[in-house]
Formats: sequence, structure tokens, C-alpha cells
Amino acid sequence: MNVEIITIGDELLIGQVVDTNSAWIGQALGNEGFRVVWRTTVGDNEQDMLDAFDAAMNRAQIVLVTGGIGPTKDDITKQTLCKYFHTRLRFSQEVYENIETIFSRGGRVMNELTRNQALVPEDCTVIQNTAGTAPVTWFERNGKILVSMPGVPYEMKWIMSNEIIPRLKKKFLQDVYIKHHTCWVKGHTESLLAIKLTEFEEALPEYIKLAYLPQPGIIRLRLSAYCDTESEALRIITEQALKLREILGENIIVEEDKPVHEMIGELLIKMNLTLGTAESCTGGRIAAQLTSIPGSSAYFVGSIVCYANRVKEQLLGVSPLDLSEKGAVSKEVVEQMAKGTLLTLGCDCSVATSGIAGPSGGTPEKPVGTVWIAAACRDKVRSELFHFGTNREQNMLRASNMALLMLLDMLQS
Repeated sequence: MNVEIITIGDELLIGQVVDTNSAWIGQALGNEGFRVVWRTTVGDNEQDMLDAFDAAMNRAQIVLVTGGIGPTKDDITKQTLCKYFHTRLRFSQEVYENIETIFSRGGRVMNELTRNQALVPEDCTVIQNTAGTAPVTWFERNGKILVSMPGVPYEMKWIMSNEIIPRLKKKFLQDVYIKHHTCWVKGHTESLLAIKLTEFEEALPEYIKLAYLPQPGIIRLRLSAYCDTESEALRIITEQALKLREILGENIIVEEDKPVHEMIGELLIKMNLTLGTAESCTGGRIAAQLTSIPGSSAYFVGSIVCYANRVKEQLLGVSPLDLSEKGAVSKEVVEQMAKGTLLTLGCDCSVATSGIAGPSGGTPEKPVGTVWIAAACRDKVRSELFHFGTNREQNMLRASNMALLMLLDMLQS
């Protein structure tokens, strides 16, 4: 079934808030066999919203809307939906009681604006939002569905997982089975990888799609098979994945649809190892990725952001002589940083980064983008020199990704 996602809010259009809802919904629906064909973002303007609803209902069977159903004056989605579906708002005692329950749990007092959350369109199915105060509304017209949900990400995710996806699966018979296969690839830019896979892509049947999902220093490849039966989809995707493996060989890091930092966490738990980081040019970004995973305290012990040389000396035991003669961006220093992290933090494994992120600070011998990375695990230490570009943000992201890849490779070897 074709799906369109509409996200509402001026804050999305001006970049004040990043639209993560569409990405999450698209992935969740794709895993269940639904196909997102359009994504639209509109501001808090009635006519723009009416135009977006009309266009979406004309080209998709399912329209999922997030945002604009809060208690403030700029939240006009409910009123606009009433106008679009030629209905009016009514007071819902059930929604009101749900809001009361949520407020009582938090020890808060309900006000008039919050009470207005219990006003819902008359001609729709109301779905209770037990994660928040804004109810979900489900409209049907000419065999098509429009669902309006809160824009708050954790509320939307709960509602989609527990209410919307189960209802959509029950209502629409799936005549297409979809199987995905994901692999992470290193050592290629997106364009070079596409050139290498030209013959492979040209030979793919129409019902097989290959998507390139690049990140700084690493590319995620996703194969998708759309077939009449689940067994056929599984057979086809397995065959194509084997061909990819033969072409890319050791450049495939892993064949899982998970972030590298999550795979590292699983390996550390399995191997009963702990991890710490020593970050200079990455400024704590590696630690931020690692700790974004729930339960990471089981293996991650801490990080030392050692920007200044004296911090490298005092906390990590880096040799002042090496810092003076070799420089902070050197093999000797970054390896000492990795080893010092094991001692200072009392962990089994570590990664360390030291480089020139830019845009200034480079020299002819060590231009901007020069980065040394080291990984240590007990008595093993690896280090590698990288030459990135001149963009500071990209250099920090690339260094973080390369450090995680180095650690993953060490744990897997």
C-alpha cells in the first residue's frame, strides 16, 4: 500500500527542529510491507495544510500526519481537518478522562488550554494517546485513510507501534512481500562504489532495488526485494546478497541493519569487555554515539576529551618529549592516548583520536584533515593515519566513524 507522510510545523520549515518523525515512520512502515511514496512538510497555515491533505489523499491510500494538535494557538491541525472532512469539533469525555489520568500521574493541574485537547472531530475514529494529552484521529474516505498524530517523537512512536501499524495491517491485505538486506561498506566513496556496482545494478530485476545510504567515511547499502510470496522474497534477496559479497569482499564490514556503535556494544557485552575513549579532534562525539544506546553503561566506562596537550600528559601519561618532537597529531601520541585510557579509566578497550579538524591549524607536513586514530584492546594496539578534507564538521564525523570501524574490526578479528 502506498503511504504519504505529512509533517506540520513552521519550526520544521525554518530548520529550528529536524524532522525525525518521517524517517522513523518510513523505516517502520517499510519493515511491515508498506511503501512510502511521498513526504511533505507544511507550515502552520490552513490553506497550505488543506492543499497538502488534498494532494496526499489523491495519490496515496494511506496518509499519516504528525504535528499541530497541541493546545496552543498555532496548533490548527484539528480545526483544518474538520474543514477538510466537513465536520466539527465535539467534546470527548473519554479523551478528557485520559488527560486527567496523565496529569494526575505527574502531579499537575489541568488548565483550560489542556482541556481543549478533549475537543475532537465528530466524524472520525478517536484513538487514545496514553503517552500524551493529544488524541489520535483516524479518518476514512473513499477507501482511503488519513491519521493525525502528535508531533512529539516518543508519543508518535508509541502510537505507531501499538495502534496505527497493527490497525493498518489488519485493514489492508498485503499482496506484496518485502525483504531487505543491509550491509555496511568501507573504502569507497559513493560514486566509486556506484561505478563498481554498475553491472550488478543493471542486472537487477525490476522488483529488486538497491539504495545507497552514505555517511562520512562509510556507506550503508540496502537491497530490497518486492515479491508475491515471502519465501520468494527471501530466496531472491539471499541470492543478490551473495553476489554483492563476491563483488565487495573485505570492503563489507558487516551485514546487519544496525549502526556501527550498536554492533560494538553487542560485541563488548558478548565478550565481557569494557570500553573508554580518548578524544581530541572529535571532541566527545564517539562517546556520544556509544552512549546513545540504552544499556551502554554495561560496557562504556567513560571518556576523556583531551584537547590540550597538558591534559594528554597529565591524564593519559603521554610523553612530553613525543608531544614536542612528534607533535600531538602523530602515531606515537595517539597510541599512548589509547594505552593511557586503558590505565586511567580501567577499561579493556579504547579508541583515541588526534587530528587537525580545521579550518585552520594545518601545516605543509600536516594539512587540515590529517587525523591519527588508534584502537587498543588489552595488549593489542592499532593505529592508522587518515587524510580527510577541509570541512571541520565532516572531518570530525569521519574521524568518529573511522575510529568506531577500527574498533569493530579489532573486536571481530
